[in-house]
Amino acid sequence: MMTEKTPDQPVIGWREWVALPDLGIGRIKAKVDTGARSSSLHAIDIEEQVRDGVTYLHFKVLPAQRKERFVHVAAELLEYRHVRSSSGKASSRPVILTKVQILGQSWPIELTLANRTSMGFRMLLGREAFRGRMLVDAGKSYYGGKPKRRPSSS
Repeated sequence: MMTEKTPDQPVIGWREWVALPDLGIGRIKAKVDTGARSSSLHAIDIEEQVRDGVTYLHFKVLPAQRKERFVHVAAELLEYRHVRSSSGKASSRPVILTKVQILGQSWPIELTLANRTSMGFRMLLGREAFRGRMLVDAGKSYYGGKPKRRPSSS
C-alpha cells in the first residue's frame, strides 16, 4: 500500500543540516537513513551524574567534521538500549530525548549516543525521527539549504 504525499509532509534529502537547540548545537550535518530505526549522535567522554535521583549524561559533541570545536552538553538519560550497528555489532548505548529542527519544524526525538569518529556523518537521523512528518527524496540533498561558509581567518 502506497502512502500519498500530503501538504503537511515536506520532503527532505538523504542528508540535511539540522539543529539540536536543547543541546546548544545550531547546526550539524545529518545522514537521513530510512534503513536505520534509531537516530544517533557522535558523543565522546560520556559521564553519568545523578542529581536528586535523576541521571544526567555529560558529554562532548564535535558538530563539524573537520573542526576541533567541541560543544559540552548535559542531558537527562532516558534509558540504555541495545543497538545493532551497520556492521552487525550489538552494543548498549545511552539514549536521550531532545528536540530536532529541520526545515523550520521542531519536535522531540530519541538519540542514542555513540562514538561515530569512523563514520562519515556526526549524526544519523533514523526513520523513527521523521516517520509521519517528512518524506525522503533519496536522490537529493539539503532541501533545507546549505549554511553559508564562514570566511576563514588568516
